[in-house]
Amino acid sequence: MEKKKMSKTTRSNLITYGLVIACYLIVQGMIAGDMMSNLMQGLLVPLCVYVILAVSLNLTVGILGELSLGHAGFMCVGAFTSAAFSKATMESIESAGLRFFLALLIGAVCAGIFGFLIGIPVLRLKGDYLAIVTLAFGEIIKNIVNVLYVGVDSNGIHFSTKDMMALGMEPGGKVIISGAMGITGTPKASTFTIGIILILVTLFIVLNLVHSRDGRAIMAIRDNRIAAESIGINVTKYKLKAFAISAGLAGVAGVLYAHNLSTLTALPKNFGYNMSIMILVFVVLGGIGNIRGSMIAAVVLTLLPELLRGLNDYRMLLYAIVLIVMMLLNWSPKAIELRERYSLKRIFGRGKKEKEA
Repeated sequence: MEKKKMSKTTRSNLITYGLVIACYLIVQGMIAGDMMSNLMQGLLVPLCVYVILAVSLNLTVGILGELSLGHAGFMCVGAFTSAAFSKATMESIESAGLRFFLALLIGAVCAGIFGFLIGIPVLRLKGDYLAIVTLAFGEIIKNIVNVLYVGVDSNGIHFSTKDMMALGMEPGGKVIISGAMGITGTPKASTFTIGIILILVTLFIVLNLVHSRDGRAIMAIRDNRIAAESIGINVTKYKLKAFAISAGLAGVAGVLYAHNLSTLTALPKNFGYNMSIMILVFVVLGGIGNIRGSMIAAVVLTLLPELLRGLNDYRMLLYAIVLIVMMLLNWSPKAIELRERYSLKRIFGRGKKEKEA
């Protein structure tokens, strides 16, 4: 009786999970052996955040085929809703693990809802128009957070866009969000281990969606919308599904990011245009639609400025050279041809055929 062979998709997915777990074990070994500086250890949680953001944006840009520049806005929604929940329930929910888990669910669901609501009007647009409108939504979300004041007392939750005094709270009430000052005192619950778990969950969701019936429908819409409509695929439904899941996963990254800081503020460098562009750079350099490539690009481009910090005069020059080289390796037809010619799979496949012959 012949053994059932593992499918190509399952093998590829297991390799992706294996790479993440192997990286985790190597890092933990380096920390245990005191081979990693405190600065590099401080970058581990942000690395996990950027990997989740890159994988989730690749779902929209690579799999759905729509250019979105508002990903940082969904991250902002997840970060502030979860941080506000954690700060408001610090006394009522004593278990830090349970509180973080509930904050994670709240951040992901709120970001997903925002993605769904924004996607309804936005996904009717295409190309540059879609990019501009998603960028505008991301900036609107950030600016709303900067003028929002939220407090809690015995009468419930109070909102204002003026100042703290306008909240009208009773003595002893707690201010949760202080406008441009953001949220202070959020419990630091994010760890590298939790970040790796969330990366694996994100990969599980995205990879299973991509290789499912819904994923094939989404990719059919990306390749030819008219042909997809002609065979009965509900274009609006699948586009909204992919966009909402992508936004929800960006919210997960926001939760991880928020619970790694003692003070959370909606600054342009955190949740603005530059952050959205940086996430898009990870996706483009790693290969549009290539989940594993976007993960590697996120790690390399995050660590590179720190690794080159000793070369103060040439750091940005080397960074730019690495960007160009990665772009050429990913997109040059000759480089793609060489990669396919000398890939391990082809070499091993040729050796197997020669043995059979």
